Amino acid sequence: MKLFEYQSKELFEQIQMPVPHRTFIESPDDIGEAVNQIGFPCVLKAQVLQGGRGKAGLIKLVSNPEEAHSQAEAIFLKAKNMSGLLIEEALQIDKELYVSITADPVSGTAMIMACAEGGIDIEEIAKNIPEKIHKTYIDLSEGIQTYQVRGLLYEMGLDDQLMSAGTKILTDLYHVFRNHEAELVEINPLIVTKDGRLIAGDGKISIDDNALFRHPQFQVTRAYYENDAEYEAAEEGIPYIQFDGDIGLMCAGAGLTNTVFDLVNDYGGSVANYLEFGGPNYHKAKKAMEIMMKNDINVLLIVTFGTIARADIMAEGIVEAIKELKPPFPIVAAVRGTGEEKAHALLRSMNIEPLIDTEQAVIKAIALSGGVKQ
Repeated sequence: MKLFEYQSKELFEQIQMPVPHRTFIESPDDIGEAVNQIGFPCVLKAQVLQGGRGKAGLIKLVSNPEEAHSQAEAIFLKAKNMSGLLIEEALQIDKELYVSITADPVSGTAMIMACAEGGIDIEEIAKNIPEKIHKTYIDLSEGIQTYQVRGLLYEMGLDDQLMSAGTKILTDLYHVFRNHEAELVEINPLIVTKDGRLIAGDGKISIDDNALFRHPQFQVTRAYYENDAEYEAAEEGIPYIQFDGDIGLMCAGAGLTNTVFDLVNDYGGSVANYLEFGGPNYHKAKKAMEIMMKNDINVLLIVTFGTIARADIMAEGIVEAIKELKPPFPIVAAVRGTGEEKAHALLRSMNIEPLIDTEQAVIKAIALSGGVKQ
């Protein structure tokens, strides 16, 4: 679960990490009171879960009430899935840095990354100037050590007079990472102000979904998702990813789903979305079909290999969904595994010829979707 910037900064502030003076509003009608509270100049920041907000016109610097009102209304009209607007003091920026902590799956440690080139996407830094990214690894059983943090800050060239403040910020960031069971905590930019302070100019936190039951203060709402399909899948606990192609994938098993995704691309097709209803969700075929129907797809490709998650049970759900929902797109199915003879009979009863070979199913789906993209 990704938190909005205003939520991340609330967590930062709770442990006395330096953040800008700010307020949060949910309606443009509240902009007048908000800017009076913050003062001018101030920054209006759309609270959306996407990068590149500045380039998209969703962050605006304003210097008077008229400008604040007009820009707030424009942002509320333009932004999609916006939880609200963060109004924040405009800082006098001298330099922008980057710091983050995430889990390193290879070493099983927490990895801290720091870079003196902040304010831009870390992916661009990694691609163009990878030598600028400095890393250190924290043994989770021992916790963060001061010497590790100071060594990292020296490597990135932080001024000596900021070393104490920088050490505290990174140490606090680690505690946010651990205490909230995060997959990622990031400050980009970590701002060095002209008067020599370090302030978290932005905040990004992603909490492990499996740990959310221990953090009831964060409730999933529609604003966290780009579309209704993603939201409904999350509510059902069904893994779902949105793309922009033609073929909807409804597969059982994460590894199988990834394999089918690769096959579609290898054979020249394009994937519209990716839904995995295997494991504990194998009896949710009907709900999975409802979610798939919220997409504009040309064909639905269903591939399963049911062992403990039985193929016949999945086929029963598929047939029930087809009868009740009457999907407007053609369906290609390769349903294998325990009880597949019954599964195939069920599919044939709906005029769907079950296929045995997954690659053959992929090729057929691509043909029905309009063929290979040139």
